[in-house]
Amino acid sequence: MGRLFGTDGVRGLANGRLTAELALDLAVSAARVLGAERTGHGRRPFAVVGRDPRASGEFLEAAVVAGLAGAGVDVYRAGVLPTPAIAYLTGMLGADLGVMLSASHNAMPDNGIKFFARGGHKLPDDVEDRIEALLGTEWDRPTGAQVGRVQDHPEGHARYVEHLLATLPHRLDGLKVVLDCANGASSRVAPDALRQAGAEVVTIHCEPDGLNINEDCGSTHLGGLKAAVLEHGADAGIAHDGDADRCLAVDAHGNEVDGDQILAVLALAMRDLGKLREETLVATVMSNLGLKLAMQSAGVKMVETAVGDRYVLEAMLGAGFTLGGEQSGHVVLLDHATTGDGTLTALQLLARVAQTGKPLHELASVMTRLPQVLINVSGVDRARVHVSTGLAAAVAEAEQRLAGGGRVLLRPSGTEPLVRVMVEAQTHEQAEYEANLLADVVRVELAV
Repeated sequence: MGRLFGTDGVRGLANGRLTAELALDLAVSAARVLGAERTGHGRRPFAVVGRDPRASGEFLEAAVVAGLAGAGVDVYRAGVLPTPAIAYLTGMLGADLGVMLSASHNAMPDNGIKFFARGGHKLPDDVEDRIEALLGTEWDRPTGAQVGRVQDHPEGHARYVEHLLATLPHRLDGLKVVLDCANGASSRVAPDALRQAGAEVVTIHCEPDGLNINEDCGSTHLGGLKAAVLEHGADAGIAHDGDADRCLAVDAHGNEVDGDQILAVLALAMRDLGKLREETLVATVMSNLGLKLAMQSAGVKMVETAVGDRYVLEAMLGAGFTLGGEQSGHVVLLDHATTGDGTLTALQLLARVAQTGKPLHELASVMTRLPQVLINVSGVDRARVHVSTGLAAAVAEAEQRLAGGGRVLLRPSGTEPLVRVMVEAQTHEQAEYEANLLADVVRVELAV
């Protein structure tokens, strides 16, 4: 069996790979690792637990709460809130750990468990390994008055919105925004925050029923948002994923503004305000080459990390940088959050539009996206990506044909059983040709 934790927690088919039993056992192990320092210091450790609205979150939440309380941890049950809200509440309330039940952008049948340490930070690999190592091991169960107590925490919604509004450099009065919440965890929070910030908000896909999360909507399906922006004559559209740690945008012409473009806009905004620490942006190896060129032209330095906002955050914390993120729309604003926060990102992006009086398409034009094609190849052995000599030779040949005018990136997904093939080139046709060629090689070389 491989490592249980992936790029972003433990994720899989709910009641398939991710059972109530596993959720309970993970909660117990996390309590033993993350709550250990509090034990014996005057009170029990306590945790904040939240979830997105997918149906399986109901039984998985019950299992996690039971595991934590059974391990002697008091539990604040925050209900349906975005992942970054649980991270914020974990830090703000001084909790010993936070737990979020969500499979982010994955389809409804999946679910996941993400843990936060004290302060609201995602766990480093070694802490996840310690939690995983304790699964199924013997331990001393608390009894009597030592078991944890459980209470609801309905104040979490208002506290999180208040925090978001306190970050605004400029109100959003006069802006009309279409908001797609993917029928997910931000369906109440995001409209509330944008309206209180002064925007006129038109909502789509903000009616979760437990089954419709991410279904042809949200940050992975922008078609509906683009149409709604044009229909309503809005200044911008905002799309979140199921747990709202991502933000993508659409300009008034219906054009996508991806995470790289959002990072470019925010980097220049923060630099102008003197808030871009060391005038450095942190991004991943998946970022478009156009972002690098734009930042070079603007005199902003870039640091590259592995894919995953946790790795972006580690690089930011290590050097004290204040802005980082991913093309997918994970944006980390370290002055205000400990993890990617879609609603926070939307507020900051829209504030730049309102503050400058420039339309979003003009602000986003600071960078030119090189054509980029991404192919997800499933049904292969992703563990052999970096050891296949045949695949390495095919990549070298593709890079030679691109002749410095593009790049190739192959990587195994950390959250799904597939290999991602990404090619950038001077034209879409060239990128598509090379990507399809390499995808075929992946299927042959990594066949299972």
